[in-house]
Amino acid sequence: MALSLSSPTAITCSKLHDNSSLQFNTSNTYKRSPNAVSVKCASTEPPAAGAGSAGRKSKLEIGSPIIVVEAPRMIKTAASVPCLRVNSGLVKPGDVGRIVSRKPMDVWAVRLSIGTYLIDGKYFKPLELELDS
Repeated sequence: MALSLSSPTAITCSKLHDNSSLQFNTSNTYKRSPNAVSVKCASTEPPAAGAGSAGRKSKLEIGSPIIVVEAPRMIKTAASVPCLRVNSGLVKPGDVGRIVSRKPMDVWAVRLSIGTYLIDGKYFKPLELELDS
């Protein structure tokens, strides 16, 4: 049974509720839809300085010192083969570390004294160091 690649193919599907037929277009032609809509999201207001978490996250970059403000329930190692485990007192509030890299979804690889862990950004804040001159 040969299938022509230039003509539409109709397949009857008995699993559908109305026992209708499905039609697949197997041709290699692509048509641009005239009803395509492009949406651009932009704010007309200037961003507020230091408002919310956007101001807090802008200070975070690779090498920045951080301090843990809340102990995460689960921690994941930042090794090539990560290990997810319950935080049994390994990472505590007040622990200080440095950011090694950034991962998607506001997750950061943080080097602590006990090792490098992937920690969500809500569990730590940037550490402000005061320089004595």
